[in-house]
Amino acid sequence: MKSRDKRHGLVLVHTGEGKGKSSSAFGMVFRAAGWGMRVCVIQFIKGQWQTGEQKAAQRFENIEWHALGDGFTWDTKNPEQDIKTSREIWALCQEKIRSAEYDLIVLDEINYCSSYQWITGQEIADFILAEKPAWMHIVLTGRNAAAELIEIADTVTEMTMHKHAFQKGIKAEQGVEF
Repeated sequence: MKSRDKRHGLVLVHTGEGKGKSSSAFGMVFRAAGWGMRVCVIQFIKGQWQTGEQKAAQRFENIEWHALGDGFTWDTKNPEQDIKTSREIWALCQEKIRSAEYDLIVLDEINYCSSYQWITGQEIADFILAEKPAWMHIVLTGRNAAAELIEIADTVTEMTMHKHAFQKGIKAEQGVEF
């Protein structure tokens, strides 16, 4: 593994309407873990929903996984609770970044929270610029990434949907979507 003093920590944004934002980030999680890097994944939306990637991560000693949130917030019945939960998760993100224990941190679905203005894109961008160690990689996923996050990112990928199985009435498939 490249030593931290020789590494340029990247900020990556995975956004867009298409599938693959989180999947791409999780590929990076396992790639980094395979190199012996310490990894932390913090999920803003998933809550207690069991996923294959979380089950796989449990097999690695160097991956820490936090599946948090109140579920799919676009169907929310209690926006005040979603804001409170998102702010609490954001506080955990800040703690993990400041700890400097991790080589890669994934903030999965944080872009949804900023698009709803529960945590502003400017707040996230300012924190990353001020607090991220120079060698740490951070990946931010979710639709509608804030302009401020796109501006500070080293790499931005926008997933474009051409078609999706859901449009045919096919629900999320185990091993593909979760």
